[in-house]
Amino acid sequence: MRAYKVPEARFFTQAFCEKCGGIVPYISVERGAVVVPAGPLDTDPGLQPAAHIFVGDKAPWYEITDKSIPQFEGSPPV
Repeated sequence: MRAYKVPEARFFTQAFCEKCGGIVPYISVERGAVVVPAGPLDTDPGLQPAAHIFVGDKAPWYEITDKSIPQFEGSPPV
């Protein structure tokens, strides 16, 4: 596994397999969490969304229909 962290970004890190380039889970020390990218999952993880984040940057034609889930214009509070 290799990780690339954008030096000026507070949270952004991309972890990937150094052999195939596929994204992989990683520990985010800054957030105190494990980040598991959804793309590589091939079965239902059994989780439901907790929030819609960065809705201020969503495409104008995309409508969020599940209004019961909290929405954040940017990153949710830490």
